[in-house]
Amino acid sequence: MSTSVLTERYVHEVVRRLPAEQRDDIAEELRTTIADTVEGRGSADPRVAEREVLSELGDPVRYAARYTDRPLALIGPDLYPTYIRLLVTLLCTLLPAVTFGLVVLDVLDDDNLGSAIGSGIGTLFTLGCQMIAVLTVVFGVMERVRHRKGVVDAATWTPDDLPEVRQPDKGGVAACAAAVWYGLLFGLLIWQHTAEPYRADGAGGDTKRIEVLDPGLWSGWVWPMLAGLAGLVVVQLARVAARGWTVPLAAGNAVAQAMFTLPLAWVFNEKSVFNPDFLADADTLWSSTDQAYAGTALIVLALGVSAVFKSFRAARG
Repeated sequence: MSTSVLTERYVHEVVRRLPAEQRDDIAEELRTTIADTVEGRGSADPRVAEREVLSELGDPVRYAARYTDRPLALIGPDLYPTYIRLLVTLLCTLLPAVTFGLVVLDVLDDDNLGSAIGSGIGTLFTLGCQMIAVLTVVFGVMERVRHRKGVVDAATWTPDDLPEVRQPDKGGVAACAAAVWYGLLFGLLIWQHTAEPYRADGAGGDTKRIEVLDPGLWSGWVWPMLAGLAGLVVVQLARVAARGWTVPLAAGNAVAQAMFTLPLAWVFNEKSVFNPDFLADADTLWSSTDQAYAGTALIVLALGVSAVFKSFRAARG
C-alpha cells in the first residue's frame, strides 16, 4: 500500500464527519501535518513512519471530534467510536432485514399489504428502540467494568482498521443511464395508453386494440407515477450537471421515488395493474396469485427505499 493511499483513507474518514464547508481546508491541513511529521521522523522506510504517525493520531472518529462542538461523551471517549459503528451497523442492516422479513411473512399469511406495512412500521420503531437501548446498556456496563478494573484505554486502533475509500460519484454514465431508463418508462406508460398495442379477439371474429395496463389508472394513480418518473429524470440530469449526488438532490430523489414507487406498489397490491380485457385474452400466457401481486408490491417498495438510501449515502461521501 502506498503512503498516499493510506493517508488519503485516514483523511477521508476524518473529513466525512465534518461540515461540508470545512472539509477541504481541514483535509489539506491534515495531509500537510501527516506529511511533515513523517518527513521529520527521518525514517529509512516512509511507509513505516506513516503508519506510526497515523497510529499516534488515533481513531479518525475521535480525531474528527476535535473540529466539532459535539463531545464524544455518550458512552465514553474510548468506547464511543465502537459503540457508534456497531449501532449504525445494526440499524442499517439487521433492523431493516428483520422488518422486511416480518412484513413478507405477514403478507403471505393474510394477503393484506396495508396491514403488513403498518405492522412493519411498528416493528421498525419498537425493535429499533430496543436495539438502541440494549446496546447502550451493554456499553454502559462495559465502561464501568473497565474503569473498576483500572482499564481506561480502548482497544488499540491501527491504520489497518481504515476502510477503503469509496469512489466519489461523478454523475456520468450511471446517471445518464438512469435518466434514459426513467424516460423510457415514462414514454412506455403513455405509448401503451395511446397506441393500445395489444390485439385481442373481438365480437364476430374481429380484432380489437386494447391497453395492456388498466385504463382506470388514468383516472387517478398514473398521474403521480408519471410525475415521479419525470422528477427522477430531472434529478438524474441534475446529478450529471452537479457531477455527483448532493444532499438537496438526494432529497429530491426521495420525493420523486415516493411519487412513483408508492402508487405503483399500491396498484400492485390492489391487483389493478393490468387491463382485465388483456388478462382475459392472455390467460394462457399469464397467471397470477394474490401473493404474487403482494410480493411484487413489496419488491417495488424495497427497490425504491434502496435507491433513496444509496443517494443519501453517496451525498454524504
